[in-house]
Amino acid sequence: MLLPAHIVAGGLAIIFGGTALAVSKGSKLHRRSGLLFVYAMLTMGISGSILALRQSLTNSNVLGGFMSAYFVITGLTTVRPASAWTRRLNLGALIVAIALSLVEIILGIKAFSTPLHTLNGVPFFMLLFLATVTTLAAAGDLRIMRSERRRTVPQAASRRAPRLARHLWRMCFALFIAAGSFFSIRERVAKVLPQPFTTPMMRALPVALVFVAMFYWLWRLRGGRTLSRGR
Repeated sequence: MLLPAHIVAGGLAIIFGGTALAVSKGSKLHRRSGLLFVYAMLTMGISGSILALRQSLTNSNVLGGFMSAYFVITGLTTVRPASAWTRRLNLGALIVAIALSLVEIILGIKAFSTPLHTLNGVPFFMLLFLATVTTLAAAGDLRIMRSERRRTVPQAASRRAPRLARHLWRMCFALFIAAGSFFSIRERVAKVLPQPFTTPMMRALPVALVFVAMFYWLWRLRGGRTLSRGR
């Protein structure tokens, strides 16, 4: 029963995530689709990790599932008011991020030592790339947790743009995981979309658009600017 739930949740995550990325920021549709995206990603990630664990402890989908959950949780708490509950949640997420980084580094080294420089079909540089992203995310968690302890009200207002940027890139990276998991395999795409959409270029396009949109909104946030409602 986990496999159908995983597939449906992954499809919904792409739809809800794409909607939240495309619509006006701060609108009701943005907030609702974003929250549904979080729920879908958690379902997809947890079910994917459980399914992968049944095959092998070193299955890359185990890491992908936990990474998905980590990024959407920390992306959500970033735009929530700070409280004892969010601090505990962020602390737990930080522990997960550190553990993921260490595992990814170990698996990356293990993959590099094989004749094909891969582990279960995953190249070593992809594992080390994920380790780098997760390590940077963990460092950002530490910085946020330290700043919240000494933040005053005026400082909190001045940190709005960086917090939005943190929320944006974490949600986009989670969407990248969902989109990449689907569009990277031609057979999956062929079951849902017509043949013209199964070519390598067409399958790479949605994944590339996630990053294009992410960098566009990060550019909008440059210099401490915020995203006003309706833009």
